[in-house]
Parts: sequence; C-alpha cells; structure tokens
Amino acid sequence: MKNLFKIFVLFGGMSVFTACSDDLLQTEPRQSLTPEVALADVPGYQALLNSAYGKLRNFSYYGQQMIIAPDVMADNLRIIANTGRYIGQEANADRAHIGLWYTAFWTGINETNVILAGVDAAKGSDADKAALKAQALFLRALFYHDLSKVFGYEPGREVNNWDKSVVLRTTPTLGFSDADFRERATNVQVYEQIEKDLLDAIAALPNAAIGSAGVYRANKGAAQALLARVYLYAGRNSDAANMATAAMTSFGITDAGAGLLSTTNYVSAFATSPNPESLFELEQRSVDWSTVDGVNNSVSSLVSNLGASAQFILTATDDLISKYESGDIRRSMWVSTTRSGASGNIFRNEKWRGQKGDFLQNIALIRGSELLLIRAEARYKLSNEPGALQDLNALRARRGLAALTSSLTGVNLFNKIMDERRVEFALEGHRWFDLKRNGMTITKGAGFTAVPYTDYRILAPIPQAELLLNNKLVNNPEYK
Repeated sequence: MKNLFKIFVLFGGMSVFTACSDDLLQTEPRQSLTPEVALADVPGYQALLNSAYGKLRNFSYYGQQMIIAPDVMADNLRIIANTGRYIGQEANADRAHIGLWYTAFWTGINETNVILAGVDAAKGSDADKAALKAQALFLRALFYHDLSKVFGYEPGREVNNWDKSVVLRTTPTLGFSDADFRERATNVQVYEQIEKDLLDAIAALPNAAIGSAGVYRANKGAAQALLARVYLYAGRNSDAANMATAAMTSFGITDAGAGLLSTTNYVSAFATSPNPESLFELEQRSVDWSTVDGVNNSVSSLVSNLGASAQFILTATDDLISKYESGDIRRSMWVSTTRSGASGNIFRNEKWRGQKGDFLQNIALIRGSELLLIRAEARYKLSNEPGALQDLNALRARRGLAALTSSLTGVNLFNKIMDERRVEFALEGHRWFDLKRNGMTITKGAGFTAVPYTDYRILAPIPQAELLLNNKLVNNPEYK
C-alpha cells in the first residue's frame, strides 16, 4: 500500500490533465501542464470534480467492497465458492474488514479540498463555481462518513470511551511541503465537519427529480437524505426525522409512500438507469472499466450467474431468505439456481444483473425508501411508535405487504424496522453498519460465531504502513 503522504500529492499523474478545456489542450501538451494552468478556469476544476466522483466507483469502494463486505461480514451473504475473496470477512477474522484507507480514497478527499480552496480564483462564472463547491462539499461529507463508520464508533456508542475516528483534512495538499503528520480526530469532530459540509451543500445545491438524470450528480435532496442518515448514525433522532421529511419534500415523496417503487416496477427498476427510486446514483459507462474488470471485480459477477463467465461466489443466507414475508416483491430479487460444488439453497441476486452488458450497471447509492426507514427508526427512538408504524406501513404497502397493527410495539417494533431495512437494502451495503451503529451484536449465518459489539473486530485496523509512517497515529484497540 502506498503511504498516506504520497497519495496526497495531487498532480502525480492525475486524470485532471486529460480532461481540461479544449483551449488548454491546444496551447500546451498535456504532460507539460502545471497545476496553475490545469486549474486556471472552471473546466479544469470540473475535471477534478469528475475525478472525485470517479473514486466512488473504485472496486475497493462502492464498485464492489462497500456493497458486498457489509453483508458478508454480517448475516446476509454466504460464500459458495472459494476464490480467496471475502473468506476472512465471512469468518470475521483478525484484520479482515473493510479497507477504505487506500490511495484513491484519500486522493478523492484531497480533490474536494483543492476545489473548495481554489475554484473561487479561477476563470468562470460565479454560478458555476458555486455549483462545483456545493458538489465537492457533498462528496467530502460522503467520503468522511464512510471512513468514520469503518474506523470509528459513532458518537455515543464508544466502547471504553474510545472516540478516535480518522485524520481530518479540510485544506488541500498540493505537494510534500504541504503535508504534515496529524493525529486521528475524534468521532464528534468528524461528525461536526460532515454536518457542516452537508448543511452548506444543501443551501447551494439544485433540486433534482427522483429517478431523473439529475441524480447522477449531488443534489439538494440527496444531501438532505445523506444528512438524515448521518443524524441517525449520530443518535440525533429528532434531526434525522426532520431531515428525512425535508428530503421527502424535495423529491415529492409523500407520507403514504407515493413516489417510491411499487410491486409493478420494483424488479424492473434495478435494470433501469437511473433507478426510478434513486436520489443519488453512480453512472457507470463502458469506458469506466474493461470487460476483464467486469468478470473479475463487478458485484454482478460475484453474486449472479447470468453471465457465462461470472464468478458467482456469494449467495443469500437462509436466515436472510427467511425474513421475506409471503407476497413481498423484494423476495423476487433472489432467484433459485444452482452452482457446481455449492450445497444448500443457492440464489442469484437480481439487483445486480449487469444490464448494461459485460456485468456493467449503475450503482444506486441512496434510494427513496431509505427516507421512510430513517424516519421510522428515528420516530421509534423518540417514543413516537404510531409515527414509526405509519412509515413502516407506507413502505410495506409499496412492497406488496399488509399493514402491521398497533399491537406491534416496543422492541418487537424496533426489530421489525431492522428487518425491513435488512430485506430492503440487501446487497446495498447497509447491514453491518445498521447493527454496528445501534451497538448490537453482529449476527452471523450458520457455521459462524456472532461478533459482540464490544469485540475489537467491530472497528477496522489502521494499516500498518501508515502507523509506521506517522507516529501520531494510534491503532484501534487490541490490534497488535
């Protein structure tokens, strides 16, 4: 792994040089462009923002790992073919976790910092600059929230008062002279920065219609939805409920669930680009990867056998399948099939069909259904059980299920909310974090031992190379 300081150097072969304005490319060869020239105008900064968006598609991020690992590390997925992938994560082995401390991730954060610090001085309209800054704020918040939930506890959920999160950087590193060694910030400090970034983004981002091409970029409703998620993680339940409501208003989602997928289009939605329920979606095109990438690295190849060359190494656990009620359209996303050498019930996943060809498809990072489920959980924790039940039933009605009665109360209601999240977001990267942020034991499929919340494996280790480089960094507890 490259060390942390090396990856902060922005202009070491960055793609920004290949995507600047035509005028720049006509006047100077690409390899001779300096940062001052490449970022002289808004198109240069737009290219840098495009690069930051591209980091989300990395196979070590939402291109694969952040979709699959949270399910296989908990109780949603099991391995049916040993290719060496996710074996350690399934067993929750020491140091087998989600590894986000990698080059592209920190480079993405630095790219957003460069935009925020420098775009105001570039040539271009104030409106274009404001749009770039608002999107950069959204992306920086998303990067930091993902980092914080992998490497640290949520505020108020600390074990033995351990509040270390990640290194916090909000200014750009343009060269080694700008780099410095820093300690890990506290979880509260990181969450405060995330909140500030998203509030600033919300104030400046435009609206987008749910499921429209506008969701390929950061938009006001998506920032509200992300902030609602962040508030829920932080235990700020009143704020989470209010922000989820604001996001629903931005996207025209009603309290009864109008605007969300229904039984008639739920299955087809995951073969549609953009997904009709997307609030924020990563557009993936054929130029973004090769056919080899698709076979070897795509989520589609790992969880489905629709392609002849698919790896198909993961299937649903029996426990997950048992959570789907009769008539639930979401159960249709698991299709019974077979695989040579695999035993037990085998299912391919229909969310990841690779409908664009060569296992390629978009990634719906935030969907509208999450808003009702955020609000249901927040309301429950605020002792508003009727409101929580109302939100739960609004979603269930869109999924072909009967309403739950008011006799469902207390912990049984909370467990039902968690089950709804589990079946709604299977293979969308939520399960591990839903258990962790609630301070719950990580339940496992058959043959594996549950992981208590107090176990050190709840947090990912800081890579050894970074600890050796920066003596101000300390590892998470019990990692030797």
